[in-house]
Amino acid sequence: MTFIGIIPARYASTRFPAKPLAMLGGKTVIERVYRQVVGQLDDAVVATDDQRIYDTVIGFGGKAVMTGVHHKSGTDRVEEAYELIGRDYDVIVNVQGDEPFIQPQQLRALQECFDVAETQIATLVKPFTPQDGLAALQNPNSPKVVVDDRKRALYFSRSVIPYLRGVEPSEWLSTHTFYKHIGLYAYRPEVLREITSLPQSPLEMAESLEQLRWLQAGFHIQVGISQVETIGIDTPEDLQRAEEFLAKQKI
Repeated sequence: MTFIGIIPARYASTRFPAKPLAMLGGKTVIERVYRQVVGQLDDAVVATDDQRIYDTVIGFGGKAVMTGVHHKSGTDRVEEAYELIGRDYDVIVNVQGDEPFIQPQQLRALQECFDVAETQIATLVKPFTPQDGLAALQNPNSPKVVVDDRKRALYFSRSVIPYLRGVEPSEWLSTHTFYKHIGLYAYRPEVLREITSLPQSPLEMAESLEQLRWLQAGFHIQVGISQVETIGIDTPEDLQRAEEFLAKQKI
């Protein structure tokens, strides 16, 4: 099977404008993301609506395509980029442009989801541990996932799911394995075309999670399990934490 990684990157982030061009350990964030992906998949391309980001990617020897400014989600931008690229791949991997520490084993776990012939969409989860603490589990900015016996997602929520009846919250993490969603997706091309043509669904609007639109429409999402913690960059404070992490890793 052939896999292409498409990295959506926009300049006008509300919480952190120009985030892809922020410097992290002497390189831009977008370069670090790109270099974590290129070589792990059959191809890698940055999809952006900003000339500055495009020029930066081309400048460090990467591949980039210019997309429209109208997209409401990274998924929509990825779909347009794939059509613009004009080459056929078996699977498209959507790698967030603010994940500079994505690991090869995470990409492999996502690829392995497509060993199941029926897989339409795939994503990753990481088990919460007791060391994470209850506050991390209850954080609404960290979506939770429940899966079935075939490792398909049943539901995603900003709430703690499942609710453990009769168990004190302080004991939840030592009683049950909860899964944290890692926002990395892969899709078969025909499925990506279908899901980007869907209107927003009531569940999506309720939780502000676009993957609920796909579940509500009847698509299956295969789940790979990763033990690796990612460090996404949403704010300048996150960038500082990433700098500290980078210094410890000596990457």
